[in-house]
Amino acid sequence: MALLTLGINHRTAPIELRERVAFTPERMSEAFAELRAASGASEAAILSTCNRTELYLAGDHDCASLVLRWLAGFHNLDAAELEEVLYIHRDADAVRHMMRVAAGLDSMVLGEPQIFGQLKDAYALAREHGGSGSFLSRMFEQTFTVAKRVRTQTAIGENPVSVAYAAVSMASRIFADMSKNKALLIGAGQTIELVARHLADAGVKDFIVANRTLERAQALADTRGGRGILLSEIPDYLADVDIIISSTASPLPILGKGAVERSLKKRKHRPFFMVDIAVPRDIEPEVASLADVYLYTVDDLRQVIEENIRTREGAAREAENLIADGVQEFLSQLRALDAVSTLKQFRQRAEVLRDIETEKALRALRNGGDPETALRSLARGLTNKLLHEPSIQVRKATTEGRTEVTEWLRELHQLDVLEVDATTTPEKI
Repeated sequence: MALLTLGINHRTAPIELRERVAFTPERMSEAFAELRAASGASEAAILSTCNRTELYLAGDHDCASLVLRWLAGFHNLDAAELEEVLYIHRDADAVRHMMRVAAGLDSMVLGEPQIFGQLKDAYALAREHGGSGSFLSRMFEQTFTVAKRVRTQTAIGENPVSVAYAAVSMASRIFADMSKNKALLIGAGQTIELVARHLADAGVKDFIVANRTLERAQALADTRGGRGILLSEIPDYLADVDIIISSTASPLPILGKGAVERSLKKRKHRPFFMVDIAVPRDIEPEVASLADVYLYTVDDLRQVIEENIRTREGAAREAENLIADGVQEFLSQLRALDAVSTLKQFRQRAEVLRDIETEKALRALRNGGDPETALRSLARGLTNKLLHEPSIQVRKATTEGRTEVTEWLRELHQLDVLEVDATTTPEKI
């Protein structure tokens, strides 16, 4: 079974390209159906976040070129342009990459925990759409086990470092006393929940949460004593807030330049601080051209993030060792599965030969044959049939110079250990 991972991330592609390759929830069913059909892979999973889009596949052949063409076509991109930023990992490297992603070692923020949950969601989606079979399921499960070891056995997750934390950290550099500032959070997912927590820790007391569904917005707002509104209501409240942080799964921008311009006039040009964490972007890029607007994307958070990376580098080295062990564990599991399948076939073949020789012996006895003769014939026939094909293959291998086959035969049957004397009777063995 060939294992394959293809993807782009924040290191290989700018946000302008990442947002074009992102999969929206509305198109996931279509994507799963097309991906498996186009690639010929028996199993497939899709991970799509603000910083990466990755495809995990298992099948009988290496389908990388087919997947590249499909991915480009699905998102109306030029395949050559996409190939320049695409990375491909195969077999053991594919397993290692997934484990590094789950542990946060491949994230913009080293060791950030959100990616673990996002990978679990990707696994759940694959199962929901029939994309995850025995191989990818084992790969995901082993990945989650190793990622948990990394969290519990290293210090990689001790400091509150994430994209959400970096966004709030940047806001604190602009506003001296954040208790005087009002925040608008667009979206109500895990990232925005984390943003709300960090903002509250930084002193912000006044929150508005905007979301596609009012119930979800109000539920999150209630945790901070704030107010929930619909996305369509944002222009009505925009002039009253100072900090805007957005992270939704919307395929189109939610906040446009015109709405921000009108709000700036009402605010008498008091500045806005905005962070757009979403991919595709929630805030029109043109908003950045307005005076008194400080708009940042996930790529702009890199400097803040890099300062925090240094605190986790030692733990990352320990994590790499745990991941190396985890990869070997997984590969050993696959080899064991292959051995079980081979042994099952071997036993089935032996049982067929046994049944054939047993039926011969029973037929001879039913016809009045001598029991001792029938028994000896049974033993001789079964021995000859079991050893015939292996004997031919060992002679052939030896003739071709593959002497390791003979060595394996001696090891399998312990011929160097069980030195049975030619005169030893079967009862003494």
